[in-house]
Amino acid sequence: MNVVFESINNKLVIRINGDIDHHTCETVRQKIDNEIAKKNSKNLIFDMENVGFMDSSGIGVIIGRYKQVTTKGGATVMINVKPQIKRVYEICGLQRIIKVFDSLEQAVNSLP
Repeated sequence: MNVVFESINNKLVIRINGDIDHHTCETVRQKIDNEIAKKNSKNLIFDMENVGFMDSSGIGVIIGRYKQVTTKGGATVMINVKPQIKRVYEICGLQRIIKVFDSLEQAVNSLP
């Protein structure tokens, strides 16, 4: 499990490489929370290109970060969501609160 961060126009891009499940979710959560605090980020872009599997624990990580930044007036979006991840995403109803974009450029431009 590897998590890589990049800041683009004060938006934190979170690239997760690996599965997000009950085995890895705590490590992923801690890394993201540390980076959000360090950068004082309020807008997040989750790049899911290298995520092959995500269970309810992974959904919990994403929802928790969404809640964290919305309390600061921020937003969360996702890009590069594979069909198997998108299915879980839609079953949980996340598309109502976290938009999915086709490209990083679209995601960056969608956020304030």
